[in-house]
Amino acid sequence: KDSAALAIYIKEHYPEISEKMEYFFTDTGAELQEVYDTLDKLEAYLGKEIVRLGSEKPFEYWLRLHNNYLPSPRQRWCTRTMKIKPFEKFVGDDPVISYVGIRADENREGYISQRETIKAVFPFAEDGLIRDDIFQILEDSIGIPEYYEWRSRSGCYFCFFQRQDEWLGLKRRHPDLFEKAKKIEQDVAKRKFDWGKAEVEECGQGYTWSQTGTLEEIVLRAEEKEKKAGQTGKKSSERWQDVLRNEIDDDPEDQACLICSL
Repeated sequence: KDSAALAIYIKEHYPEISEKMEYFFTDTGAELQEVYDTLDKLEAYLGKEIVRLGSEKPFEYWLRLHNNYLPSPRQRWCTRTMKIKPFEKFVGDDPVISYVGIRADENREGYISQRETIKAVFPFAEDGLIRDDIFQILEDSIGIPEYYEWRSRSGCYFCFFQRQDEWLGLKRRHPDLFEKAKKIEQDVAKRKFDWGKAEVEECGQGYTWSQTGTLEEIVLRAEEKEKKAGQTGKKSSERWQDVLRNEIDDDPEDQACLICSL
């Protein structure tokens, strides 16, 4: 939502910059269809192409290259390999300004390149825009991306930052993708256990998407929680867009791939 809103904001408030702007999206090949739908709407609104970048290999290839260790908040090799490297290859040695959609009410930096030729700027933070402003920009233009109806962030369908109820949402809305995520987890777990108990303990949670358990366990807990809430609470009549708009952001450490905000 933030990066899409930033592109729209710059087009409307800084047309001289927008004319020279190049847009890109780093596609891991594991995106939700709703992401591509939003990109199409944004591309039409901007009247410019959004270049699709990629790592040239599927996630499974990079997983094998990283010894079948699933990415995690502490081991974000997927961000580095499938997001940052394609971006830096795309810009090459050219001097560029990277516009990052971090807001004035956020306490994080996002992706800061080590290259001297890449300078990051933060228009939202500099102009004082906060969460509510971003939703207003989207509602007035292309609409809020539809995956936010059941998800708190963008990212790969198997993103390890997903909450329990979001994994349940994936299972219900994209059962094929949920089964793919579950199979990856099961295949990795099998290989880890084949290496012996000591190796499993050393790898920690490298064989499940979440530290709280397997996907089957996570979804069961989410269903039980949902059932209890249904028995004791009342269903809200608010639009999901308004509920989302009034939510408080997660802890800064609980964020998806930060380069996704570019």
